[in-house]
Amino acid sequence: MTTPPAPANAPTIDELEAQERRLVLPHFTHDDAWTLGTLLVELARERHAPVAIDIRRAGQQLFHAALPGSTPDNDAWIDRKRRVVERYGCSSLLVGSRFRAKGTTFEDASRLDLDVYAAHGGAFPIAVEGAGVIGAVVVSGLPQVKDHALVAEALERFITG
Repeated sequence: MTTPPAPANAPTIDELEAQERRLVLPHFTHDDAWTLGTLLVELARERHAPVAIDIRRAGQQLFHAALPGSTPDNDAWIDRKRRVVERYGCSSLLVGSRFRAKGTTFEDASRLDLDVYAAHGGAFPIAVEGAGVIGAVVVSGLPQVKDHALVAEALERFITG
């Protein structure tokens, strides 16, 4: 079986790893979750993106929004992608990319239940200086590279103010 190619316009593993090192937060409070979530909603509305957005810290849902055009399936994708971040401690797009770089796929080689985990872009770790990964911010509804890019853009804006 041949390994599927990386999704179109996907960042490289090096780019994804550098992005994760750069997007580390000094803290992450309930208010921060609200600010980041509403920023994601604003960006998605500007683009007429039919997405659902979810932010969790330590297992607690701090923010959720479902924009017009999103469906209950997006919530299921959110859960599956978020579990990849929780298990691997890095973005769901990076996990999928690492499997492809080994000549296989997450689906073929992870040995995880694919009804529970999905290494598709859109889930990004919430990492805090001195604490590591404490949660995840997830978008679902666009092609996976665009889901990932939307989250990364919001985190970049959130950090730089």
